[in-house]
Amino acid sequence: MAFGVWQDLQANHVGKTYVNTPVAKLVELAIIREEGMLTETGALRCSTGKYTGRSPNDKYVVEQADIAQEIWWDNNQKMSPETFDRLYHKVVSYLQDKDLFIFNGYAGADSNYSMPVRVINEFAWQNIFVQQLFIRPYDTGWAADREPGFTILAAPGCAADPASDGTRSEAFIIINFAKKLVLIGGTHYAGEMKKSIFSVMNYLLPKQRTLSMHCSANRGTNGEVSLFFGLSGTGKTTLSADPDRFLIGDDEHGWNDSGIFNIEGGCYAKCINLKRENEPQIWDAIKFGSILENVVIDQQTRQVDYESEALTENTRAAYPVSFIPNSIYPGIGSHPSTVIFLTADAFGVLPPIAKLTPEQAMYYFLSGYTSKLAGTERGITEPQATFSACFGSPFLPLHPMVYADLLKEKIAQHNTRVFLINTGWQGGAHGVGKRVSIQHTRHMVAAAMDGHLDTVDYITHPVFKLAMPTKCPGVPDAILNPQTTWSDPNAYQAAAEKLATMFHKNFAKFSGIPPAVANSGPAAR
Repeated sequence: MAFGVWQDLQANHVGKTYVNTPVAKLVELAIIREEGMLTETGALRCSTGKYTGRSPNDKYVVEQADIAQEIWWDNNQKMSPETFDRLYHKVVSYLQDKDLFIFNGYAGADSNYSMPVRVINEFAWQNIFVQQLFIRPYDTGWAADREPGFTILAAPGCAADPASDGTRSEAFIIINFAKKLVLIGGTHYAGEMKKSIFSVMNYLLPKQRTLSMHCSANRGTNGEVSLFFGLSGTGKTTLSADPDRFLIGDDEHGWNDSGIFNIEGGCYAKCINLKRENEPQIWDAIKFGSILENVVIDQQTRQVDYESEALTENTRAAYPVSFIPNSIYPGIGSHPSTVIFLTADAFGVLPPIAKLTPEQAMYYFLSGYTSKLAGTERGITEPQATFSACFGSPFLPLHPMVYADLLKEKIAQHNTRVFLINTGWQGGAHGVGKRVSIQHTRHMVAAAMDGHLDTVDYITHPVFKLAMPTKCPGVPDAILNPQTTWSDPNAYQAAAEKLATMFHKNFAKFSGIPPAVANSGPAAR
């Protein structure tokens, strides 16, 4: 095992060890150990306590000479090897009297690009999570005993002491590329495990001329593939889980010379305000074998209240992709014919759909825009712009231009269409305007994928320079131009210029951008 983790743990370990334990048995153990409870549908509901989401300020990369010039340090916090070693030994010591749950699986559905992953968990429920989120050897026929390319050692109960351990808080998520080890402690949020391996793949895959992507993917009945990029809350998981298409994966993919492949084997869907009529596939996937994180549950009836934000707005469901009807597992597809960038513009100024030039594709990929709503966090009284490079900045160890150059190369080579779709507001900002209906968004997505928008007329947005279709099947013409949905054209113009200024300010942080790309963004005032 990498870095001798298992040997170190075995030296004085007095707890029980469970290796590749079936999910049903792990559910039993989780309940016996009072780690969670079953809901009325059979899903296991667990709480992650203080940390109900990722903790990006507590994530580190161990600094070492051979990678120091590669890492995008503006985006990644450094940790010294000495500090890492102290925390590692602290975790190993902490786990000596704990039961351990071990899963041997894979990241990467294409066997030519896959990486064996070993996860060592303190909790049974988190071992269910990784079995459902990574690729399972017992489903694929791949070997379950390969030496891991990376190991995750997850000890949520082991809290750091910032004063003596050199961390910012009690939580720590550390990637050590030299020792091929991810060390997690002080946080119970299971998503840290999946995103840590995604960060690792974001380092390894580009070295193989493979674009690693924070996106979902599905396939049509004729074999054509579409990708959906977008930050949390933009509809990436919802729109890719289409009953009329085949789901390849909902969050992480690679694009190589053969096509695309899912990095994972499962889905991790937000389920706040989940309704069966809007998202039937996700609703039905939450059953025995699934994990529900931080949802509110009636202790007597075991009914789930998906509308409650009492614990967090970031409620989550984790389940194998095979729980989605017509899913493809392991997830492999051809080269994408359509790429869709999703944004939820709470300012209400971006068009509901626009076709992008190759230069605009790079610009909006590097920008990775969406917005936070007023009222979602303390102190936010109006919409706030959020920019995340490549729609996944927290998971990028390399500079965004590495990924943007690969995207440019791929879409040019395969003549891939690229669209920007706004699932946010029209007729005014959040609180005044109305959100684009999911039905209209689905029609726009379908038209983008099936080629209906290849032959329609377009007009150019005066501020954002985006090509807006004048017709789209199933969508009223009146909503295709956002300016016409506002009662006050001057107010719209002011709001559009305000957002454009935010784009310019964000983009100014990038250096060495080709002029054609930099000039493809919003018009300067």
